[in-house]
Amino acid sequence: MGKAVRLARMVNQKSGKMMAITVDHATSRGIAPMTGIQDIQGAIDRIAAGCPDAMTMTGGIQKRCWGPHVGSGIAVLHKISNYTPPSPTNDCVFGSVEAAVRMGADGVSCGAMLLGTYQNEQFARLGEISEACDKLGMPCIGHIYPKGENVPKEQRTAWENIAYCVRSACELGLDVVKTTYTGDPESMAKVISCVPSSFRVVIQGGDPPQDLAGDERLLYYMGMTRDALDAGCGGVTMGRWVWDDEDVTALVVALRRLIHKGLRPAECLELYKTVKNEKNYEAYRVL
Repeated sequence: MGKAVRLARMVNQKSGKMMAITVDHATSRGIAPMTGIQDIQGAIDRIAAGCPDAMTMTGGIQKRCWGPHVGSGIAVLHKISNYTPPSPTNDCVFGSVEAAVRMGADGVSCGAMLLGTYQNEQFARLGEISEACDKLGMPCIGHIYPKGENVPKEQRTAWENIAYCVRSACELGLDVVKTTYTGDPESMAKVISCVPSSFRVVIQGGDPPQDLAGDERLLYYMGMTRDALDAGCGGVTMGRWVWDDEDVTALVVALRRLIHKGLRPAECLELYKTVKNEKNYEAYRVL
């Protein structure tokens, strides 16, 4: 029952979809390139003002920055592992399920890079975390990608590799998996077909094509989100393209309506520009 209650907090009950924004990138990617979250309190405040369903953050950041948003209704997904710049294919566990419970989190988030040298030990760790979550009634959200040493970069979105990640997360007992979009709805639908319908698959934002900027960049991500949802994905857990925007709150407001109200990408972009111009964020708190 505890797991069901907590899962319900991170999902919109009308749309059945999940919109999470993650700010857990500093330990894995370095803080210097992550300009949008260098001021982490400001970033969290701007994201929270747009009312996502959930936010992913480490325990240290939750402890120091989440206080103003306690009672906001936004679920906290407590990140307990990450890869690091010196070891980009092997997640290191630095937290615990017990700490997540103690801090009032609604779920535990952990990661793994599959199809590489360190897959076996990461599988073992995921299994242990999943079992601990079951014992304490905590949802377990995995950030699972085919980025191990055996996967060429051009194969990281191949549906076979994404499907392997998704199915592995399900087999290991996780409740939600965050992974990479395959690039088209047809192949993503094949991925979704490889897990039971009760298992939630959400997509990351990832890297955009380098030649995109401005409205084209926004439409790229909005279009990807719409296509993934239409293919059967259960939502998103996104970060960099959201909190790097010049008006983070307006983007969260608009993206929330694409995910939960079915806006098309062009409609989402138009709403984003309206909110960005008017700055009337409070008017959009209720869907």
